[in-house]
Amino acid sequence: MSLSIIPYPHPTLRVKSSPIRRVDQALKDLANEMLELMYAAQGVGLAANQVDLPLRMFVVNASGVRGEGEELILINPELQMPRGNESEQEGCLSLPGIYGQVKRPKAIRLSAYDINGNAIERNVDGFLARVLQHENDHLDGVLFFDRMNDEGRSEFAGALDELETDFRSKQSAGAIPSDQDLLARLDQWRERYA
Repeated sequence: MSLSIIPYPHPTLRVKSSPIRRVDQALKDLANEMLELMYAAQGVGLAANQVDLPLRMFVVNASGVRGEGEELILINPELQMPRGNESEQEGCLSLPGIYGQVKRPKAIRLSAYDINGNAIERNVDGFLARVLQHENDHLDGVLFFDRMNDEGRSEFAGALDELETDFRSKQSAGAIPSDQDLLARLDQWRERYA
């Protein structure tokens, strides 16, 4: 299967992802393909539902460069014990060219599994903590601008409208299936892995 990053307002971006119950070679291959897509798009994180997979998995590398920094594939992540707060600019590969100030905890506790089933438990702070929170939000169907106030969102409301208009016009022309058909396709992934 060839993955691609889905754009806002694709309905899978608003799906609460299902916990992964089994990992096979095909899922490992999908995770590696997600990493390739992330690097190609010059991103630092990519959640499974951003590539139309309704599964609780994301990939990150805060450096954004293959071979540098720490590359993580996280299965069924849970973030706990938030500490502190700071506001920083965020963007999203599913919302190209749109950025906004998002307030998040400075530090968190990460609990997850790697792609080989090994448990990961660690405290994380700084930019990596922000990336983990952003990607984990995706797994719950939350986009970064959902965490902003109305004033902050108003700065790029026009750009969101353009993305929506483009997506809906492609649906009207038959280039993209209906939201109902797009969401129905997710069941095959849940049956296989969740």
